[in-house]
Amino acid sequence: MPTPTRPAALLRSPRFLDHDTGDHVENANRLPAIDAELARQGLMDGRPEVSFGPADIADVERVHNPWYVEAIERAAESGGGWLDHDTYLGPASFDVAMLAAGAAVAAVDAALEGKVERSFAIVRPPGHHATPERGMGFCLLNNLAIAVAHALSRGLTRVLVVDWDVHHGNGTQDAFYATDQVLFFSVHQYPFYPGTGAANETGIGKGEGYTINVPLPAGQRDETYLRHFDERLLPAAQDYRPELILISAGYDAHAHDPLGGMRLTESGFAALAERLSTLAADHANNRLIAVLEGGYDLPALARSVAATLRVLDGEPAGSV
Repeated sequence: MPTPTRPAALLRSPRFLDHDTGDHVENANRLPAIDAELARQGLMDGRPEVSFGPADIADVERVHNPWYVEAIERAAESGGGWLDHDTYLGPASFDVAMLAAGAAVAAVDAALEGKVERSFAIVRPPGHHATPERGMGFCLLNNLAIAVAHALSRGLTRVLVVDWDVHHGNGTQDAFYATDQVLFFSVHQYPFYPGTGAANETGIGKGEGYTINVPLPAGQRDETYLRHFDERLLPAAQDYRPELILISAGYDAHAHDPLGGMRLTESGFAALAERLSTLAADHANNRLIAVLEGGYDLPALARSVAATLRVLDGEPAGSV
């Protein structure tokens, strides 16, 4: 497997802890758990720095309707509350969400400008359920979709998005359902929240055929995911020749996760990342970016992030 010229960048900030969800399953303890495991494995030091700030409103509004963005900003300023039965917005949450989106955008800029080929944006709140007009599923702004739209605004015409979170990335699908400039691939538990992601959801108009959904029953293991990557994703991606690859890196398909019903391991996530790493080397000048989504068993989440990061650094999956 071709090795990137530099280790992957880690985009992190203590500000991400300020999205205070209390004892909600998506809570601030997730990120310190990841940090502790990365430190334990010696993966924190010697990495390139990628500075970032809040996303520009123009970047956000390429994906989200301006009235929705204004509504959640005002809601946060008024003290926040519940957007739905499981999506919380606190007083600091809008600013934190803008920063999370800004981290994903900065990772794209670093890759396109040749500063850092690969990055892992370890951010919260997660994003892939946030549609252009609605926050849901713990998500406020769609970090990855905002980053993809930014890449397109910079002149790219073929971006591959791979979502391996246990839940279908409905918000990302919605954002790019009618374009051929994004190839969206999601493998997910089905039927399951949010109820979308059937195999016949393949895009509309120019986007017809550029959405590939692989809905799977609960209980699937590493080998099933790898088979679908090999049989469904890789042939389509080789034909597509992506200029940039982004991963909605959720780890709630892990066998230990309390929300999902899948049976993946950290070695399985590493093997999935390795296939994308090879694609990035073949077609995208090694440009590969992971953006954190779900994952709620803290030890499993942390080990899985570390395993993915090692592959982004160029280590073979079998050594992880």
